[in-house]
Amino acid sequence: MLRARTGPASRTTRLLLSVTRSAPAAPGRPSPVRAAADQSISTRKAYTVLQLDAPTADLVDLAKSDGPFHSLPTALDRPLLFIVGGVPVRGDGRLVAALGIGGGAPEQDHAFATAAPDELAR
Repeated sequence: MLRARTGPASRTTRLLLSVTRSAPAAPGRPSPVRAAADQSISTRKAYTVLQLDAPTADLVDLAKSDGPFHSLPTALDRPLLFIVGGVPVRGDGRLVAALGIGGGAPEQDHAFATAAPDELAR
């Protein structure tokens, strides 16, 4: 699933992309509960990147109990998510989009997220 939303109003519109791959609950049929959870996770990863202009992999340690962002995930109206799988997409050196990948293991989400901007630029 690919979802796109525009970010805060400004001179430049920012794009939030969330991509989810859900594992099927039964052969050929995805679980609606799992699909909704995965979609929410990938969207929150992208939102976190959009707000902090950094890959979520770079932020994970900052949100641990002894890190400077330890209360940030729940301090906002829309919670941030510090799990790998979110990356910024830049154009002309500026943040133009945020990509969040969900539905796989964290390492899979991160690998896909880091490869996707180059593939999309082709």
